[in-house]
Amino acid sequence: MTLAEYVKKRNGVPIGHPQSLAKNLYRALGAKNFSSFWNFWNPIFGYYLGKKIFKPIKHFLPTSISLIVTFVFCGLIHDTVTLLFRGQTSFLFSCWFLIMGTVVLISNYFKQDLAQHRWIIRSISNLFIMLISLCFAYFLSRSLNINLSFLS
Repeated sequence: MTLAEYVKKRNGVPIGHPQSLAKNLYRALGAKNFSSFWNFWNPIFGYYLGKKIFKPIKHFLPTSISLIVTFVFCGLIHDTVTLLFRGQTSFLFSCWFLIMGTVVLISNYFKQDLAQHRWIIRSISNLFIMLISLCFAYFLSRSLNINLSFLS
């Protein structure tokens, strides 16, 4: 599947369509569970993470570990951007994505399914999971006192 096909499948509209962002947000936030949220969120980034990280790792590690590694890798990319712009990072994003990847596995294990609920309930649920995960990640990164500073 090409990137263009993948984006159209996830957003329902082609890359660059004026409604692309709105459809992306609507589908991601209103996903039936936290695992499905990630199928829709940022389809371009998701396409490359799936193709270049998740699938190759899945050849020699279990799917669940491959998923966690992919999430942590994504967090490391975000932390690298933070490092480049601020000159330091606390690895907040790596911790956050580790926690969110773990929540994806947990939601799959318990077969979370909010499909029968209204969109607003599904979106609040997905946003709540992200917020709680961020809070845990903040305290985890602070308690580990992980901080790199290259430009100070």
